[in-house]
Amino acid sequence: MMNKKILILISIGLYLISTGVSYFLFSGSSVAQGGEVDIPKSAKIDNDYEAITFDPNAPKTEECPLNGAMYSKEQRAWWESHRPLGVMIENHVESRPQSGINAADVTYEAVAEGGITRMLNVYHCNDAGIVGPVRSARTYFLDYISEYGDYPLYAHVGGANTPGPADALGQIDQYGWGGYNDLNQFAIGFPTFRRDQTRLGRTVATEHTMYSVTNKLWEVGKERGLTDEDEDGNSWSENFVQYSFKDDSPSGRKQTVDVDFWEGAAYAVRWIYDSEKNIYLRQNGGEDHIDRNTKEQLKAKNLVVLFMSERRANDGYEGNVHLLYGTVGSGDALVYQDGREIEATWEKSDRESRTIIYDENGDEIEFNRGKIWFMIEPLDGTVTAK
Repeated sequence: MMNKKILILISIGLYLISTGVSYFLFSGSSVAQGGEVDIPKSAKIDNDYEAITFDPNAPKTEECPLNGAMYSKEQRAWWESHRPLGVMIENHVESRPQSGINAADVTYEAVAEGGITRMLNVYHCNDAGIVGPVRSARTYFLDYISEYGDYPLYAHVGGANTPGPADALGQIDQYGWGGYNDLNQFAIGFPTFRRDQTRLGRTVATEHTMYSVTNKLWEVGKERGLTDEDEDGNSWSENFVQYSFKDDSPSGRKQTVDVDFWEGAAYAVRWIYDSEKNIYLRQNGGEDHIDRNTKEQLKAKNLVVLFMSERRANDGYEGNVHLLYGTVGSGDALVYQDGREIEATWEKSDRESRTIIYDENGDEIEFNRGKIWFMIEPLDGTVTAK
């Protein structure tokens, strides 16, 4: 009888020890990363989506290096303390309205699988606060975040990892990003990443419930020695190629731009040009596409459609759904700004090189100051402007 009690006590003890070890391994390091947020004296968090904001009335004299938008000196001092941050945000119908897309300086959108697009949102000059739902990495988005200097921060939840050309997680390790500038939720967890079952106000599948907070992601970068400089003192922008920017020149005309990524009305995109504000407003699936944080419609100052070869990875993954795009090389493009359509071409010499857009005369296109939204279309993709 005594031996039986001893065995039971030993079993309970071993269970508690193993549980504690598991908790330490899988969540201990998570709690230690990105938990505290450094707020500048000139800024505040006065919203329910946890974004750092600056005085909107301060003189706007400083140019954002990513999209040319103008901000205050205080805001520039803030963004110069960190490096660009890319966050993967999905666009499944069940994920809408997403959080934090409008705050991105630049957005890249392409089909991830099954005609459903996914977005790489790049943040540097604005703090979005809550962002998501965050989803997995894809190889072609790695090619675009690689344009933002050395060791750009890249946030995602896992990724394609089947051996072959679409192995995004394998490529992240090959680039020397793993555990450094790579912010994979699997390695970080709570509180930087957290599941929110109620944010969308309705029941959705678990994969549509992962969120993060941009200022917490930047804090993780700082804890890893990645501020505006890396651990060796090299600036992230040393090899960064900045676009050229211009002031608005609105046409005053009406314009709509329809982009059909794949067949399916739920994912058809329409941009409606607001001539008074000289900005494009987005509809998706026939409805205004809203940012959950601010309750405002998604918008952009510049639309860029990149036509690229599209093919299946043929990597043995179920359904052969992994896609590849010809992101390196050159091809046709369309640019929409000021209510005008510009026939153009794009060039990108290698993974880390900037995608440069040229007009019909071979001159680099100047973008309006503000959000740039890139959309990757297959060579036979349909874009209609009227």
